[in-house]
Amino acid sequence: MGHEADEAPGVRLLGASTVRGLADRLDLRPSKQRGQNFVVDANTVRRIVRTADVTADDVVLEVGPGLGSLTLALLETVRHVTAVEVDETLAAALPETLARFAPARAADVDVVPADAMRVAELPGPVPTALVANLPYNVAVPVLLHLLDAFESLRHGLVMVQAEVADRLTAAPGSRTYGVPSVKTAWYAAARPAGRVGRHVFWPPPRVESGLVAWTRRDPPPSRAGRDRVFAVVDAAFAQRRKMLRSALAALAGGPSAAESALRTAGVPPTARGEELDVAAFARIADAIPA
Repeated sequence: MGHEADEAPGVRLLGASTVRGLADRLDLRPSKQRGQNFVVDANTVRRIVRTADVTADDVVLEVGPGLGSLTLALLETVRHVTAVEVDETLAAALPETLARFAPARAADVDVVPADAMRVAELPGPVPTALVANLPYNVAVPVLLHLLDAFESLRHGLVMVQAEVADRLTAAPGSRTYGVPSVKTAWYAAARPAGRVGRHVFWPPPRVESGLVAWTRRDPPPSRAGRDRVFAVVDAAFAQRRKMLRSALAALAGGPSAAESALRTAGVPPTARGEELDVAAFARIADAIPA
């Protein structure tokens, strides 16, 4: 646990023994199915908050607060936290933990017992930032859903499996560039923000974690719209080795129609999906007849 002298007034962070004690009280066994790996190191959650570049003006949306390690660290800095937790036991226990470890700030947290993949509205003030230790097995769909559902989210930081972090932040031409890279780029500029070792979690995951920082930006111009652009992205990467003339044939109505659309979009028909940025995919979607 962090030293009292280093902590914000009224906020105490969780250490390894405290996390295990809370888990024992709840008779909690971390669920692999839900990707539950709890951070037990105060320096790590402080690092996440610092790297997220949130301020006292931010209202943070946190997904999967678990036992509250990151929630408490956020309360050292931000105005309000809205914590979405799918595990009913954890959601019910979090307010008591906050009252115990941050009594002066506990009222500044809304705990929402819900699936982040399905949440469409939130209580309390409008969220401005997303800061979360995302469950590894659903990290990409959760991130994309929240960026789409809450346009008020302007920036943030997510912790995900290291391999997923590489995909989210990859540039065109990279070996790891693919569907997650392009779809994230529709909403935001994402950048790698460091690695996190296994030893700061309980239980330790089998893989390292990566931090991904992001900043909202406008999507590229597109008459076709997001769903059509994403359909083109999915088709382009369904068989990575195929040239786009072939990969988009079914969507466009045949190889010749695909080639015509690609030329209209200024993309060589022999190109592959991994070579294109999100703006090029938007141009292709506009050029393919609906």
